[in-house]
Amino acid sequence: MPATHPNARLIDGFYAAFARRDAAAMAACYAPDATFRDPVFDLAGAEVGAMWAMLCARGDDLALDWRDVRADDRAGSAHWEPRYTFTATGRPVHNVVDAAFTFRDGRIAAHVDRFDLWRWTRRALGIKGTLLGWTPPVQNAVRRRARRGLDAWIARAALQSTLPPA
Repeated sequence: MPATHPNARLIDGFYAAFARRDAAAMAACYAPDATFRDPVFDLAGAEVGAMWAMLCARGDDLALDWRDVRADDRAGSAHWEPRYTFTATGRPVHNVVDAAFTFRDGRIAAHVDRFDLWRWTRRALGIKGTLLGWTPPVQNAVRRRARRGLDAWIARAALQSTLPPA
């Protein structure tokens, strides 16, 4: 049996860290100038790690499965499925995500997650998501709310890093 490619081990390690909600280990998988894109976020650099830190901190009941990890020197992919409670509505979410990665110097340089945002809104927002989650206004509102949440998370983290230890 051939040895697993180091970049496949990197992807497995990334999702294992997510399953344990270890945002620092997840961020360490990325190059400093990495990019991340999905139907909600379009991020670069430190924003990527901040997003995972926010999601890990809010994911008290997060359960995560991943499979079909493939990678070579340049690119990789995986399928992953998180299950969690969407804190804004208290509704259970089961998302189905296909990830694509590119690598540089043993780290993730670019990460693109693909999932059906309407499917997500149906689960996370309930009847509103079912009836209107496919529309650009609702999807754009989801993006704006997520961006505001991430910006607030980053601002709090910056403030806390300037405060003296308690």
